[in-house]
Amino acid sequence: MSDEEEHFEGPGSLNGTFQQQAGNIRKNGFIVIQNRPCKVVKVSASETGNYGHGQCHFTAIDIFTRERFEDTVPSSHNCDVPHVIRTDYQLVDISEDGYVSLLTGGGRTKDNLKLPTDETLAGQACGCYC
Repeated sequence: MSDEEEHFEGPGSLNGTFQQQAGNIRKNGFIVIQNRPCKVVKVSASETGNYGHGQCHFTAIDIFTRERFEDTVPSSHNCDVPHVIRTDYQLVDISEDGYVSLLTGGGRTKDNLKLPTDETLAGQACGCYC
């Protein structure tokens, strides 16, 4: 089983971001909306109108809380995009005190992660949905 982690450097701030033109952000990409790192699930673009700017409407899901956000930005304007690093681990062991032992891609173990105490979340983390 793999545990997937997506990191946002400095939640609540824009330290872990870079600028990207709104017209270049695509579905399955990332964007910061209301200071939250989000994965884009839908993008719709409108044509340039009487006011001279095309608009991009983003529908996105917060990568930590799964909350849904929407934003409309002129396609020529820059948006903040979070630096997202995805790391897969292989589950090696779960100790009796609730800590998991994970194997990194480099062959080392990561032993400082404690399972959630909520049974539903713990089941999802283990992949067994107990």
